[in-house]
Parts: sequence; C-alpha cells; structure tokens
Amino acid sequence: MATHRTKTYHVSEDTVQRYQRDGAVVLRDVLNADELTVLREAIDWNLANPGPLAGVASRTSDPGRFFEDFCNWQRIAGYQRLAFSSALPGVAARLMQSKTCRLHHDHMLVKEARTAQSTPWHQDQPYYNISGRQNVSFWMPVDPVPRESTLEFVAGSHADGVWYMPKSFLTEESKWFPAGSLAEVPDVKRENPKVLGWALQPGDAIAFHMLTLHGSAGTTALRRAFSIRMIGDDVRHAPRPWRTSPQFDGLAESLAEGAVMEHPLFPLVYDESRESSHVSSR
Repeated sequence: MATHRTKTYHVSEDTVQRYQRDGAVVLRDVLNADELTVLREAIDWNLANPGPLAGVASRTSDPGRFFEDFCNWQRIAGYQRLAFSSALPGVAARLMQSKTCRLHHDHMLVKEARTAQSTPWHQDQPYYNISGRQNVSFWMPVDPVPRESTLEFVAGSHADGVWYMPKSFLTEESKWFPAGSLAEVPDVKRENPKVLGWALQPGDAIAFHMLTLHGSAGTTALRRAFSIRMIGDDVRHAPRPWRTSPQFDGLAESLAEGAVMEHPLFPLVYDESRESSHVSSR
C-alpha cells in the first residue's frame, strides 16, 4: 500500500499538550484543496452506494435524515487515500505520542439539511473492540459547519479513564450492554464552560480521544463529514461480550485477546522508524 505523503502539517507542542489535557483540539486546514475534492466525491459516492454497515440514525418523523456508514476504506479509493497518503497518520502519531499508527476504521456521517436529530453525549471507545489510551479520531466536514451544529466535547472527560454506558442514538437505550456494567452518562449542559466546540470550514478537522464525551445538535444546512479512527502503540484487541460498532465478525477467531492489532483489517499507516516524519514539531 502506497504511503507517499501528499502534504506535511505542523503540529505544535502546545497542540499536543492540549490534546492530552482536553481530549479534543481543532486543526485548521489539515486537508488541502485536492484532498477535499477527493473526500467530497468519496462521500457522495458512498451515499449513492452504501455498504453493508450503513444505516439511518434519525427518526422517520425527522424532516431531515442522519445517515452513517462504516468500514469502507477497502472499497472507496478516496477514503483509502486519506488514511494512507495524507498527513493524517503522522498527525495522529504525534497527538497520540506514539511511534506507530494503525487505521482502526472509517466512518461517514451525513446530516441532511433540517435534520433535527441530535447526537446524544457519548464516548466512542466503549463501542469498539480495543483497549489502550493511545488513540485519536479525526472528524472532517466537507461543508461549512457553524458553531451551533458542530461536534462538542467535555474537556478532560477522557482523563480519568471512566467508561460511560453507550446508548442507541434513536431511543437512547442501552440495549447492547449489561445493566450496571458501565457508568451512566452525566447530565451535560451545553452552556457548561468545559464544553468545547468550534465552527469549521472544509479542510478543518477536529481530533479527539475515544473516551472524550461528545455530542452535537441538529443542523439547518447539509453537514457531510468523515471520520478516521487511528490507534497507537499501546492499543490491544479487546473482544466484548456485547456487539461492537462497527462489528468485526470473525476477528476473535483470528486475533487473540490482548494481541497487538496486527491484522489486515487494521493496516499500519505510519511507522516512525520507517519514514521521515511528515509532521513538523517546530
């Protein structure tokens, strides 16, 4: 798989420290114009050609629609290009303070204009089949996103390591998880000064830890976005007694519990020892 980087990106030490402290940072102009065109076309093709994990996360009564799809990098070249050949893998490694970076999965999220469905406060890692602290998710819109429609994060909510009970976005029920197995999500008020959020332009990205509490409101305008989930040195395979999202059927039979994520589903996209860094720290 080609890993020629199409762009370098400056990540300051302050940005790394804020990521480690707050669990979420904004990165301006992390994608260039060509990458944006590739991503926009890939999302639109994905919408017209959904994969087997695609689904609608909004109610039928909603005047808009919240549509999402997972794990398409192997069939959509634009997604693959961003995961392997952009500056993102190197940025991820620096933010995670990891020498390596693997792709865990991709996630396309589209809220059509006038979608009222909000995304409830949640963490991502309890949905996943991994343990470890070195991880990062990039959330990248290809449409302008005003502050009121952006993703929001509770600063520092990843730091104590508490896992909160995931709930379905539609019914807010914990239908996959045994009662009492995880903590209940706290009641977060969006006016809380610890809630972070940024208006975004195409090319910007938010990087956040998989344990950072986050959510979002509905949107009046079209909001097409793409996420890439990256994992670092300390991440290990952690099969769950519940169904993960995404679910990697058959993986438990080929990758042992506690194993490094060395598997074709989770390709190595950055290795500090094998390439000159495409992320500037100066």
